Amino acid sequence: MSARLPLFPLGTVLLPGLVLPLEIFEERYRALVRELLAQPADEARSFGVVAIRRGRETGPALPAIHEVGCTAVLRRVQEHPDGRFSLITVGGQRFRIGTVDQHSAPYLVGEVEFLPDEVGDAEGARESVAPVQRLMRAYAERLAATGTVQISLPDLPDDPVALSYVIAAAAVTDLTERQGLLAAADAATRLRVERALLHREVGLLQKITTIGSSELRRVDPSPN
Repeated sequence: MSARLPLFPLGTVLLPGLVLPLEIFEERYRALVRELLAQPADEARSFGVVAIRRGRETGPALPAIHEVGCTAVLRRVQEHPDGRFSLITVGGQRFRIGTVDQHSAPYLVGEVEFLPDEVGDAEGARESVAPVQRLMRAYAERLAATGTVQISLPDLPDDPVALSYVIAAAAVTDLTERQGLLAAADAATRLRVERALLHREVGLLQKITTIGSSELRRVDPSPN
């Protein structure tokens, strides 16, 4: 299914189910929020979040954007006296951009195709669930042991599609890797990539914590 969708370029990747707070201060996006609020309350009020490939979120120059994004569904809106908006949005449905209209509105509008969330290789997806869950728990524990980053690990679902998005949202990855997970063809592919990614990260974190413990053992605790 295709549709016209307002686009909001950001320096981050939105994933289905992920909560995304936004502060809206540019006039073009204030106009977008006002238009969304003018829609009937029983209609889905959403816009498309797309990660920036090159360029900036603000300013007159249009950034280069990735072609796969995710709808941001409005959950809460607070309007401030100066005209700004504070939004709470939740990631909805993935889409692929066909063409971009730069002229019909103050913001970008995309002709998009909504992407289905398919399992893909069902057997491969099922076989990946338990190893990915174990690796994610080990990853969270190793990350906490470094003392630098704490991640709030939610209950890990057994459904392959839901699990693939939870892992993509919870893992500390760069924009390129997270964009790749968003754009993956199906859950089986996404879980396979996440399994390799988590295995790599757990190994790196294990080396860091092992080296750190060795260095601490070398320190003489005696003040003399």
